[in-house]
Amino acid sequence: MSLLTIENLQVAYGRIPAVHELSLEIHEGATVALIGANGAGKTTTLKALAGLLPIRQGSIHFRGRDIAGCPAHEVHRLGISLVPEGRGIFAEMTVGENLQMGAYGRQRDTNYHHELSDLLDRLPRLRERIKQRAGTLSGGEQQMLAMARALLSRPRLLLLDEPSMGLAPIMVEQIFALIADIQRQGVSILLVEQNAHWALHTAQYAYVLEQGRITLSGTGDSLLQDQRLLHAYLGQ
Repeated sequence: MSLLTIENLQVAYGRIPAVHELSLEIHEGATVALIGANGAGKTTTLKALAGLLPIRQGSIHFRGRDIAGCPAHEVHRLGISLVPEGRGIFAEMTVGENLQMGAYGRQRDTNYHHELSDLLDRLPRLRERIKQRAGTLSGGEQQMLAMARALLSRPRLLLLDEPSMGLAPIMVEQIFALIADIQRQGVSILLVEQNAHWALHTAQYAYVLEQGRITLSGTGDSLLQDQRLLHAYLGQ
């Protein structure tokens, strides 16, 4: 069943077009990757989905409702959470305070403390640093915190913007293990990622974005065999 359907999306910065007639679909419980070079329009697409950028044309249907033009707080309330490029944590607040911000409005929810405890069991590094200032965490730990904070809002769709950026290889592996774990919990994911190798191994389906246009799409496995993609993004 389709969770998100985008048709003919156009986004511009003033008069400068950034995304041209983009169409894609995400099914319930699936991970979909959006890959491409810097400046291809990947982050712009995520911001438009999250209600942070106005769209010029097209439709965005989430769970059957057209959310194009909805403000960011309404999109979030409907079940879409964005983990932005650069993580966007509150550096001066503790790990625990950052997590509380993710669950803003849910503290009286009887399931909140159980979900928080379960999440910290899955991310023991964050439990160990619960009273530590978030800005003192390593890059990988900050990324885990940003993802955990988003999960506490109970999203149906998680938008991840470059989660592996700037991380050591061992941390990249751990972040992608967390992404796979999130999907197993039933959360759908739209993954923007320059590391095409990891993205395609993780996603069930993927789209290649070039200069604001979808130029290629297919299953992650099939795109890993595509010679054009291997040459352009995997250096093979």
